[in-house]
Amino acid sequence: MRAVTIKDEQLAVSEHPDPVPGTGEVLVAVRAAGLNGADMMQRIGRYPAPPGSPQDIPGMEFAGEVSVCGPGAQRFKLGDRVMGIVGGGGQAELVVVHERQLMPVPENLSWPQAGGVPEVFLTAHDALLTQAQLCLGERLLVHGGAGGVGTAAIQLGRLAGARVVATVRDTSLREQVTALGAEVIDPEDFVEHGPFDVVLELVGAPNLAANVQALAVGGRIVVIGVAAGAKTELNLLGLMAKRARIHGSMLRSRPLEEKAIASRRVEHEVLPALASGALTVPVHETFPLEQAVAAYDSFAAGGKLGKIVLVMSHAA
Repeated sequence: MRAVTIKDEQLAVSEHPDPVPGTGEVLVAVRAAGLNGADMMQRIGRYPAPPGSPQDIPGMEFAGEVSVCGPGAQRFKLGDRVMGIVGGGGQAELVVVHERQLMPVPENLSWPQAGGVPEVFLTAHDALLTQAQLCLGERLLVHGGAGGVGTAAIQLGRLAGARVVATVRDTSLREQVTALGAEVIDPEDFVEHGPFDVVLELVGAPNLAANVQALAVGGRIVVIGVAAGAKTELNLLGLMAKRARIHGSMLRSRPLEEKAIASRRVEHEVLPALASGALTVPVHETFPLEQAVAAYDSFAAGGKLGKIVLVMSHAA
């Protein structure tokens, strides 16, 4: 099979042996695979894949068709349209994944849309609904609202009945983010727009002190991205005075059981809304596998709404 390959912080599309599914696993012919910030960090050696996942093939989400069912795998049959998360290896023509990490692809989603669903919707749903326990009528602040997780979080917040505010630095994208259901503000002004019950932090440490200032009493901060930095100083008295909580979350390194539970919750609570059109998957740009380097360059350049997705040559 061909796969995006990292070697000495450089990308290429190279040949690899076809993976073979083990007990409870499924071999999927990948049709589309989304790019994420973690892929960019893995490329430069800052975020290695967890043990058991390919260390040189990036990609944490994919969509495709079941090609082979390993021993004991019974959830899906050959030819089923599926999508899911993996610790790595998603940006390849073939991927092996445990069947419990897979979800069915709604009929109305194209392959590029499906390839951009698993990582961002699982991440946003787990952070907002499972960890922060976002409730009807609460105010949610999403930092970095134009990205893949940001666009998913805005829509999930709206679906949960929250009032959503999102920071977007690129002025050319603000109207499109507003259309997703958020009040869009400048990243420099978010404190004065508070208080917020939940803050989803996708940018990193530079926002943390101001996030605490912007919290309502009993507010929650969920940190799921640190692209702008991972270290800062924090006056804990401010946190104590508001009886606030800070959560950190990393989906990639979790064990199978936890990923399976998160996948089932998204399957039951999110997929129906995707199937009905109540939730959408903004795809900024697609690239064939052969142009993976251009796809990564486009991701790094910024100025995008939603996902950049690699599409395999055999995808419809």
